[in-house]
Amino acid sequence: MIPSIPQKERIVSLDIIRGIALFGILLVNIKGYIVYTEEFPSFHGINHWLEMLFDVLIEKKFFSIFSFLFGVGFYIFASRAEQRGDRPLWRFTRRLIAMLLIGIVHLFFFFGSILPVYAVAGLVLLPFYRARVVTIVWWLIGLVIVYEMGAIAGLLLQLNDIPGQLVLPCQYLNSLSNDLLLIIIMFMAGFAAAKSGMIQHMDRYRHRLGRISLGALLLFLPLAAGSFYTAIVYGYELEQNMLRLETIPGTVFYLASLFWIMNSSRMQQMFQPVARVGQMALTNYFTQNLIGNAMIALMGMTIISPLASIGMALVIYGIQMVGTLIWFRYFTMGPMEKLWRWMTYGRQLPVKSQG
Repeated sequence: MIPSIPQKERIVSLDIIRGIALFGILLVNIKGYIVYTEEFPSFHGINHWLEMLFDVLIEKKFFSIFSFLFGVGFYIFASRAEQRGDRPLWRFTRRLIAMLLIGIVHLFFFFGSILPVYAVAGLVLLPFYRARVVTIVWWLIGLVIVYEMGAIAGLLLQLNDIPGQLVLPCQYLNSLSNDLLLIIIMFMAGFAAAKSGMIQHMDRYRHRLGRISLGALLLFLPLAAGSFYTAIVYGYELEQNMLRLETIPGTVFYLASLFWIMNSSRMQQMFQPVARVGQMALTNYFTQNLIGNAMIALMGMTIISPLASIGMALVIYGIQMVGTLIWFRYFTMGPMEKLWRWMTYGRQLPVKSQG
């Protein structure tokens, strides 16, 4: 029998950051709970400014954090499987297949589900399991360069500021700078961080985290300001390319800052309810849109403004936090986590709490 990870062996900061990322993802996804048959509505006043803030500070950042944590989870899962004498790559492949099946079901409830994409993109990590950290880092640097150069190419194309003979290469490079590549980059970054031991011994890297956070902030701030400027002056299309430029520095800033803050036992205790939400991430991600759609139906909403998104997100997250805390009083893992685990190992597992 394969026991679940004991609570004392869990890395609490990972659960907390995963729980925070779930809230950010919820804020972004809520507007997708309504399928607009006409042009996406434009907002004015405070909703207009909130929409831009969402784009600059949240859009792509929190699912990138979630992707980083997936990469961390891959290494922890596979290395523990190997320690038990299991076949780590086969076991993780089976885990990805299970995620794909769960994700396909989720698509019937929410067309924007990221689970099938994660399941397919996760296969990229398999060849790197035996690789040295330095090898992974070099691959990571190369992919980041491609992603950022693609975003720059997109900006130049939008501004019509390139010679005619370079249009086709820039279009090709721009096509490579997409969300799938971003997910793979963050998968590999999380995997490399865990394989190096940084995640498991975060207390040793506290000062380095502070420097990384500051450096990423110095990159992120001017790019974020540029995104605001392009949104105001040039509009949505150019803003999207600026957002791609700032996503990786912004995500690194958020991650380094959160790991630095959550390395404190006092903060971990304070954010324990959020950690519980993160510990049951698959269940909570799966049910976010179910609760959201129920609220939309009950209130008869046809448009969700950014201000309404914040209110709905707080209500949904609050419901999930209370539900998660109650669930863990009686069980050791969430229902979707139990299903995913059963599909991974093919055997019945106990989830009844020992307490």
